[in-house]
Amino acid sequence: MTQDHPTSASTAASGPLRSVLYMPASNARAMAKARTLDCDAVALDLEDAVAPEAKADARAALVAETQAGGFGHRRLIARINALSTPWGHDDIRALAAAPVEAVLAPKVDDAADIEALSRAMDDAGFPTEVALWVMIETPRAVLALERIAATAATTRLAGFVLGLNDLAKDSGIAQLPGRAAFLPVLTMAVLAARANGLVVLDGVCNAIEDKDRLEAECVQARDSGFDGKTLIHPAQLEICNRVFAPTDAAIAEAQAIVAAFADPANAGRGALRVDGKMVEFLHLAQAKQLLAKAEAIARR
Repeated sequence: MTQDHPTSASTAASGPLRSVLYMPASNARAMAKARTLDCDAVALDLEDAVAPEAKADARAALVAETQAGGFGHRRLIARINALSTPWGHDDIRALAAAPVEAVLAPKVDDAADIEALSRAMDDAGFPTEVALWVMIETPRAVLALERIAATAATTRLAGFVLGLNDLAKDSGIAQLPGRAAFLPVLTMAVLAARANGLVVLDGVCNAIEDKDRLEAECVQARDSGFDGKTLIHPAQLEICNRVFAPTDAAIAEAQAIVAAFADPANAGRGALRVDGKMVEFLHLAQAKQLLAKAEAIARR
């Protein structure tokens, strides 16, 4: 089977996460515009996009805007400041009142950071269904990927988001077209996430006007197993949504595989020939995942 994109169970269950657009919570016009954009999720940002003197006002605005609603199908994520900053704990306490699906925390280094964040969310009174996502953006986090991901069994952790800008700054690795030097990080992040049932999202493409580079990064991330990509500009949405959506050809192939295994004539058979290819039960599972993703996109 052509593997368009291996969809995680969590993504299929909650809706697609092809495109996650960062919007500064300090900008009321940006948050209003987010309600109209064709993104699968909005990451309302209290961290990098907000100046220190605007942090408190941005925090209050994020809570008010999310409570006001109107975001439709768009899943709401709130990126907080790190707990080590003067604003992190206040962010968590305030956001317990915001109807967000997940809190995205930056600058984590190890499993202890995840446990501390999850406890802070519990202490603040977050509903149990609100998840913790974390940025993988430090050299220490990359080296601790497996240990960090394993905390999902006992904490709120449910997602990884790559932050290659910070990782490039701290490591000295250049972000060149093709991202060859970062391929080991991409692969290990996906494997750690998949081994522990996490959503995993690629980092942003800084080249806003370079559509070819954005498309190449989206294809690379899709083929590497990511659920979707984080974005910094609405102009990037069309390409990202298209690349991370199953193609018509892949949908037709998946439907043929499901139909072949459902055929009473093939009852009891574990391997079938479908359109000139040998397929097994693992291909049936992949086909069902792909169709579930296509259906979730269609329902948006």
